[in-house]
Amino acid sequence: MVIEQYTITNKYNFPQPTIDTTLPQRFLEQSLHSLKQEKPQPYQLNPHIQQFHPAEQYPANLQLKREPIPLKPCHQETIVAAVDSSTIKIGETSTGIIIAIRGAVAWKQDFSYRYTRLGPFIFHITEDNKNQVYNALEKAYFCTNYTGSHQATPNLMQMPTRLASLLERWLQIMLAKTVHNGIILFDGSLTSGTIDTPTQRLKEILGHARRNHNTVLAFSKATTLRANGILITEQLPNRDPPYLLETTGLHSKPPHVLLGDVYVARLNKANFAFRLDIDRETPVEQRMDALQKLLGNDVYSQSYPETLRLSHILCTFTANEILAIKHFITRKHGIQIINRPDMHKLLFGPFGKGEIYA
Repeated sequence: MVIEQYTITNKYNFPQPTIDTTLPQRFLEQSLHSLKQEKPQPYQLNPHIQQFHPAEQYPANLQLKREPIPLKPCHQETIVAAVDSSTIKIGETSTGIIIAIRGAVAWKQDFSYRYTRLGPFIFHITEDNKNQVYNALEKAYFCTNYTGSHQATPNLMQMPTRLASLLERWLQIMLAKTVHNGIILFDGSLTSGTIDTPTQRLKEILGHARRNHNTVLAFSKATTLRANGILITEQLPNRDPPYLLETTGLHSKPPHVLLGDVYVARLNKANFAFRLDIDRETPVEQRMDALQKLLGNDVYSQSYPETLRLSHILCTFTANEILAIKHFITRKHGIQIINRPDMHKLLFGPFGKGEIYA
């Protein structure tokens, strides 16, 4: 297996580029501005990783068809591309939080995996600057102003996932515009109407993908959807994979909007299955054709596409990277780290499990 890294230049090395896609300078500008606008403040290291996942519904009338839809690998060469983003809270200051954000695009073409990573972008988010930071990025990448929409003002602790979501949606748009006749993999569902995923934004992404004859497949690593009280990914028939199970009766409640039809996908003999959302405006024949090309072009150990797995790995922060970010902030911006005592362990000794378990 060959994996190639693409270096960021004036233009992204996304597959088959057809538009001018420049480095997101606004992320860099807002990152540097947020770090410089305050006097250096001590902060506490906090290695708690946060990943973006949209909310799910719990419909009582959801049913799972018992007759599977068989799939057969198609080895016609087709580009497979995937997007993911990650955010981590580095620590706290007296006025806010230090966070880092990174996005990754991975694709398989000509029998090789390639990838581009954006970030890490480091931000010092405070109550005073959170609106300005978020609004500047909204206007730069989506020509919108969240203060003029129905979205709520971001809570300080929600800002990491909100900013990571902005970067991920922007990457999805760029991929939808630059890939042609391919398969685009999203991490998560095609549920819109959430704070992180406005309906119009997701419709725009799917519209660009359809115009370029792409098929969007959204895999969820976990789901809470149940049929007859049992998780839909645990009701697997005794049939040889690969196959799909179709759901029926799934209806969203406002303000949430489902822009995809929901399936359960079991792609190999590993006893794993995943929720799979497919753009509901994609014809059924194109859906099945895309899935069979995915099976014939990508690796799918544990029923999960390798391209999507790589995009997740490439954007996730490691412990060494956190130490490097901490060192950079200390040297470049003079922020001194302090280690506040864990009050749970201080008060309760071996019975204190820390705030994350409180």
